[in-house]
Amino acid sequence: MISRPRTVTVKQLPPRVDPAKERAILRELAVAFQVERPAIVLDCAQLRQINSAAIHLLLCCLEEAMKRNGDVRLAGLSSHAHETLAAWDIDRLFRTFETTEKAADSYQRRTVFMPLPAGRDTAALASEQAA
Repeated sequence: MISRPRTVTVKQLPPRVDPAKERAILRELAVAFQVERPAIVLDCAQLRQINSAAIHLLLCCLEEAMKRNGDVRLAGLSSHAHETLAAWDIDRLFRTFETTEKAADSYQRRTVFMPLPAGRDTAALASEQAA
């Protein structure tokens, strides 16, 4: 089986997101969301303030990508931005990377899924492996 590399869309976020900028960014990304399994990287290196508009933008991007079995990854987040995402309890929704290159490369790695043996649940399997 030959797998083609996924097209990854990288969008740099401005230092501050307000509702008008949020709408503009979502319009710019609309085409990227229309493909099967969209792969989006939001470059947050210049993002200085994570306010409610920025949080809403991140969640809207993730929702649009997930509608088509895709994902959104964040790059270049400051430590303050990480703390803000954790305070809003949405840090666990996004994979984060130091650079856009690392985030884009993460889409190219193949993930291997191993099915559970028939009749096993994950808790039972985890306890067996721990023993």
